[in-house]
This record gives sequence, structure tokens and C-alpha cells, in this order.
Amino acid sequence: MTRAGVSLVLVLSVSAIPARAQEPPPPIPLFVVDVQGNVPRFPQDPILADSRGISLTELPGAGLGGQLGVHVYFFKFKAMTVGVGGQTIVARAKQTPPTDVQNQIKAVTEKFRSLGGQISLNFGSGTGWSYLSGGIGRSNWSIVPEGRKLLPGDEEVLKTINYGGGARWFAKSHLAFSFDVRLYAINPGVASLPGHSGSPRTTFMVIGAGVSLK
Repeated sequence: MTRAGVSLVLVLSVSAIPARAQEPPPPIPLFVVDVQGNVPRFPQDPILADSRGISLTELPGAGLGGQLGVHVYFFKFKAMTVGVGGQTIVARAKQTPPTDVQNQIKAVTEKFRSLGGQISLNFGSGTGWSYLSGGIGRSNWSIVPEGRKLLPGDEEVLKTINYGGGARWFAKSHLAFSFDVRLYAINPGVASLPGHSGSPRTTFMVIGAGVSLK
């Protein structure tokens, strides 16, 4: 190659670098599936404990669980993309008292199951974005001491509002790390035992983390 040819190649190579750097990032994809584990922070509420006929110290508190979400992104306005979808969650906590106090404190298992829709506002690009979302659904929340059958409050289906936010980062073209922090606001429940109150209107937090697929 002549000296002029080498010079031409160098000029073209240098001029191509800024052109590639100015390429816009890919848009948020049409749909995403989230698969996450979670940590629920169940409330320590004396009214909630009374609704099941147990003491405050018998409520389990934090637990573990999992959640699955499916979201579709169909409308973009300037820097914001609007999405709709749904999420199902299962979470569980168990409190097992030490052997020396098992005659005073009962082992209690707490379970929360919910299914609901969501509307989300998303900010970013297809390589990573953050979001705020909220929706409404139905939940079942049981708190059962060992050896006792389910009470009406443990089987009741309750209206539940969820709201929160999170983010997704795509290190690979179809796989991302994701996290979600969400509050669940649950309607009051029926009284399950004579002389005891029903479960109160309650809000608690669930922190989830896992992977997203697009």
C-alpha cells in the first residue's frame, strides 16, 4: 500500500470513532420477565398478633420468598417509557422458640401470597433502566401457630395496593441483574376469634433481587 493509501485508511479510521460513539443506546425492549428472590419485613403489630390470638413476641418478623413478574413496554414519551404488567409473590417466615420456653411461646408460621397488576414509568435505555411502579391486586395472609387449623382471617382474600421501584442492568444482551423494593398496603381483615379484633390495615416492605430476561 502506498503512503497516500495508508494515510487515507488512518483518516477514515479516526473519523469513524466519534460516529460510533454517537450511536444512540438501544430502546427499552418490548417485554421483560423478572425472576427474583425476596426478603419480606413482616410487621410486628400488637393488633395483628391479637387477631390470631397470639402474643407479639410470637410474630415471626422477616422471612424469605420468591416473585415472578412479566412486563410489556408499549409507549414512549420523551425520556419516559410506559409499561404494564403483573407480579406474583410468595413469602414465608417462621418463628421457632428455644426449647426452654416452648411451653410459653408457640412456633408460628406466617405466609403471604399476592397477585396483582402494575403500571410502570421507566427511565433509561435497553442496556439498563430504573422504574417507578404501582398497582392493585389480591392477597392471602396467614399467621398460624403450630398445631392449629387455619382461621377465617388466614384464608380471607384481601384487596392489596403495591407501589415501589427498582432497576435492571443488562450485562449481557438478554440477561440482567435486577432489584425491586416494594410496599404492600393490605386491607383490614375479618375477626377470626371471639373477643379478638380483625387484622388491621397494614403496610410492609418486600425487597427482591434476581435476574431479568428480555
